[in-house]
Amino acid sequence: MTTLRLSTVALMLAATAAPAFAQDADSCTTVRMSNPGWTDITATNGVAQTLLQALGYQAEISTLSVPVGYEALKNGQTDLFLGNWMPAQQKFRDDLDAAGGIEELVQNLEGAKFTLAVNKPGDEAGVSDFADLDARKGAFEGKIFGIEPGAPANQSIQAMIDADDFGLGDWTLVESGEQAMLAQVGRNASAGTPTVFLAWAPHPMNEAIDITYLSGGDEQFGPDYGGATVHTLARSEWVQNCPNAAKLFSQLVFDIPMENQLMGMILNDGTDPADAASAWLAQNPQVLDDWLAGVTTTQGDPAKEAVLAAIGG
Repeated sequence: MTTLRLSTVALMLAATAAPAFAQDADSCTTVRMSNPGWTDITATNGVAQTLLQALGYQAEISTLSVPVGYEALKNGQTDLFLGNWMPAQQKFRDDLDAAGGIEELVQNLEGAKFTLAVNKPGDEAGVSDFADLDARKGAFEGKIFGIEPGAPANQSIQAMIDADDFGLGDWTLVESGEQAMLAQVGRNASAGTPTVFLAWAPHPMNEAIDITYLSGGDEQFGPDYGGATVHTLARSEWVQNCPNAAKLFSQLVFDIPMENQLMGMILNDGTDPADAASAWLAQNPQVLDDWLAGVTTTQGDPAKEAVLAAIGG
């Protein structure tokens, strides 16, 4: 599997004691990121935004579909992307590798998964594997609910339909945004309607909806129910020009319970992502020790003290 080379510039600066204003170029005060409209990336971007603002930076977050977001990163229109799901987005990584100029800063999440699932009525209809679906096409109305158009997972579903895998050649992919898709799944569950849809973790859907992840989709989504890792990518030029900010992102890692909590606050409570991040950090300040080790504010002051002051910790 072709992979981008790991960033070394930011990591080599771990022992550098010079303040950030002597390291980061003036252009680094605004950090440009993208969000494909997924709540998990909304949550992690919210954490990044909260930390950046406390350190004297500004986060500029653009909502871009997955293909457009990768093009923006490749073309220098954004600096970072915290949502490189692998192996689902391998073709985008291959494209970036071929173009050059992009580095992986860190694997920011492990234990993720991403594949098709059914709601409780779907499970009660006897579906637990991809191969169970077509015999029950009528109950599911021949529909598979995906996420936003252009998403790699949708492309995997459509490729499966086009190839008539599992006899699904006459099924239809229904594309919509994440929240609209989940709202439909919830309504169908309440109505007792079996539904097959794209599901993943981390996400509060795993607590809000009775979900059965389907086995049998290793070829389409990968083993272990589409087991995945998520990676942070950055422009090499940005890493070189902004070593203090890059060091922060090279140390910014998450876990499934944390993201579930943040996403629940955003989706279920309507909390602004940055506010959710501030509230979570105030309750879990211990994570700052590793995230901010060797990082300073833009004025060269200790990072942890600045963040604690900003979140009221």
